[in-house]
Amino acid sequence: MTDSSHALTAATRDGGFLSRLPTVLQPHRSLLTYYLVSALLAGPGFPILGLIRYFKYQTLRYTLDAEGITVRWGILFRREVSLTYARIQDIHLSSNLVERWLGLARIQIQTASGNSQAEITIEGVPAHEAMRDFLYSRMRGSRERAVPANDAAHVTPGGPDELAATLREIASEVRALRLSLGAGDTREKQDV
Repeated sequence: MTDSSHALTAATRDGGFLSRLPTVLQPHRSLLTYYLVSALLAGPGFPILGLIRYFKYQTLRYTLDAEGITVRWGILFRREVSLTYARIQDIHLSSNLVERWLGLARIQIQTASGNSQAEITIEGVPAHEAMRDFLYSRMRGSRERAVPANDAAHVTPGGPDELAATLREIASEVRALRLSLGAGDTREKQDV
């Protein structure tokens, strides 16, 4: 492991990797341990599954920037999944017994697509709760920025007091219209 990856691993323990964007994260070494333990459970398929998991661990990278998150992995068949923060609908944090023992968890990010599976699964980040909180804050922040600037709630120059006065005025006009329409109905009934 290089010095930069040691520093990156140390920064991921305390969640400091989230302080500056863009940043590229690689999984913690304990994810490789988890991959090999789960491959051992495959029995005779261990050599093949162990090799596949080893290469996934070696090539797995998470890139976080101001717009979204990108996950890349693979040697022969390279996969890359990019997702903007605005598309995130839900974030789940899950871990099994072995992952908890190793201090790991999976962060499953879902979008509004028709698929019930997670769009992106982040695994191997020791500061998984800090990462989840960071993604929630980015998800909420992107939705607040998506509101148009000419929206009535944002344009009110006098603030909530002026808005309340305008709503009271509209309500009194609606009441007056209702009374005048009601009076017209009673006149029609008297004429008949």
